[in-house]
Amino acid sequence: RILATSREPLGVPGESLRPVEPLPDPIALRLLGDRGAAARAGFTLEEDPTAAAEICRRLDGLPLAIELAAARLRLLTPRQIADRLDDRFRLLTGGARTVLPRQQTLRAVVDWSWELLDEAERTVLRRLSVFAGGCDLAAAEAVCADPSDPASYDAADVLGSLVDKSLVVATPGSDGRGMRYRLLETVGEYAAERLAEAAGDREAAEHRHLVHYRELARTTEPLLRGHGQRAAADRLATEYENLRTALRRAVAVRDADEALCLVHSLGWYWHMHDLRSESRHWAEATAALGPNPFEPPFVAAEPVYERLVDTPPPYSGETRTEGWRALNLVLLASRDQTNETWNTPSVRALIDGVLATYRPGLPQTCRTPASLWIYAVMIAGDPGLLQRVIDATVETTRELGYRWELASALQLRANILANRADWAGDASRDADESLALFRELGDAWGCAEALSARAEAREKRGEYALAARDYLEAIAYAERLGAMAQVTVLRVRMAGTLTEAGRMEEAERILTEITATVQRYGNEAMPAARMFLAGILGRTGRIAEARTQLQLLRDEFAFGAFAIFDGFLLGTMAWLDNRQGLYEEALDRLRQAMDTALDPMARMVAPQMPAVHLLTAALSLVSLGGPRREYDAARLLGAYRAQLPPAHFPVTTEREDHARAQELARAALGDAVYEKAYAEGGGLSLEEATALI
Repeated sequence: RILATSREPLGVPGESLRPVEPLPDPIALRLLGDRGAAARAGFTLEEDPTAAAEICRRLDGLPLAIELAAARLRLLTPRQIADRLDDRFRLLTGGARTVLPRQQTLRAVVDWSWELLDEAERTVLRRLSVFAGGCDLAAAEAVCADPSDPASYDAADVLGSLVDKSLVVATPGSDGRGMRYRLLETVGEYAAERLAEAAGDREAAEHRHLVHYRELARTTEPLLRGHGQRAAADRLATEYENLRTALRRAVAVRDADEALCLVHSLGWYWHMHDLRSESRHWAEATAALGPNPFEPPFVAAEPVYERLVDTPPPYSGETRTEGWRALNLVLLASRDQTNETWNTPSVRALIDGVLATYRPGLPQTCRTPASLWIYAVMIAGDPGLLQRVIDATVETTRELGYRWELASALQLRANILANRADWAGDASRDADESLALFRELGDAWGCAEALSARAEAREKRGEYALAARDYLEAIAYAERLGAMAQVTVLRVRMAGTLTEAGRMEEAERILTEITATVQRYGNEAMPAARMFLAGILGRTGRIAEARTQLQLLRDEFAFGAFAIFDGFLLGTMAWLDNRQGLYEEALDRLRQAMDTALDPMARMVAPQMPAVHLLTAALSLVSLGGPRREYDAARLLGAYRAQLPPAHFPVTTEREDHARAQELARAALGDAVYEKAYAEGGGLSLEEATALI
């Protein structure tokens, strides 16, 4: 028996191969510590354990590279070494003079391996450096083959040879789709240098990489809707670094059609995973490459039945124009949800342009991403237009047989209708139909959203047990898909339902966990989570803790939020003031809150909010006491009832405050005077009632 080491298999009979892997993390760290102590007396890994771990990781656990890094500890700290590893070939020199020349510097050892490769191996190795995060065999063949002479070498065979020589690492893919291939960071940096030296080869390889991953994204995009959506989403997640690299290259070379196709292809993936910042970044970068069709003079959009991703680039005509329109809608929808963002002149002009360009029922506005024009409609604050747009979308999707889009439109209409208790029945019917369609299509994401819409409608009718059951089922769908941002939002909504159902301990446990961990999945769930938690804390007498939650929320959104957000926040703070006996402070906040309640979008999304503010003010006034205040409190109670949307079902705190304010006002005024003041209040306009605060 002979035990031998070699840079590649010997190919002799009876040979049994065992790869010599890079050092495991603990052993690599121990080697760095031992060699570092020999280079500098007193050195230990505890000096900077984070930097030490980064050095070993970025040097891929290669013993020689770690020894060369340890030698540098005579002059540099671990952090200085880690920060300089982007230029590792100049940094890692000065090995022992007793070893072979090829082992005295990192570049020398990689140069030695490079010189032993044939030309095909060198070509494939340097082209592999264009990948980010590795690749599968199909991608390697597409990018590394020689397009001018396909018969000159077989890219797969050459790739196998590089694996045998330990220059390429092959590991089974986590998605079960075969092997994945990657370069160690050191080899990748060296190969990238060699690629840059090959005239024209770098640009050609990068273009083939861009085309391959554009097609991967484009052909995978439709699969994100329906039975195969989890596998499709996982596929994009596996290749996400390559997709970002392709986007970066398309933008860098100003290839507008390629960038446009990639943003359209990834838009729904970003939406499903709440990757708003990614969506915004790439939409902004791509928008800079082309026109904004929403700028004057406005041109009314013609019906477009094809989606941009139906075909690869290049694009022309109305398809291309519609692609630029949809891109600007992606940019609009991915903006920060704040007043300051939405009220800038440029954004208001964009919204005006969108409303001038589109009309309800166009086929392209029934499908993503042009369906995002609904954001402009909502910001405009015209309830009549919003209803016409939604109804026309449902009608058009039925006529055209767009089943997924019909399910989505019904779910959206259910969400909007659920904001009004008198429309909650229609919301439930829409949600039921949406859910049935999404189930037929096998779309877990859609099922979760439809169940959430039905749960909201049930909440508006006070059917909290049924709503909680819907939320639980929705969470199960989202978990099955791996959409953790969606799971978090659904759990927050369920916690609000559990609170109203009297299960406050369970709700508090959920909300406390979410507020501690939600940063992992984005901040969409944070406002509601902190507001619900503040409500529970306030109801159970923990006023200071409740205020802490609201202050954290205000700090997190200090850059300015939508008027509706400010209205809810100020109203909750005033409610806490009342609980603490700070009635004047409560009235000050409510005067500010009423200004926000008049915002068109706030009236559309939360039509009950102005009335609830009037109720809170009534409790403040009657608690302060005095004939004038007590009389005005009764008038505000009448105005509260008159201003509520039809069939409104009050939440627990609202019912409690109403009962308390009514009891105090009747006791102070007597029944006859109370009824007179109450009737007067019922005849007041919202502006007149607001003046009483």
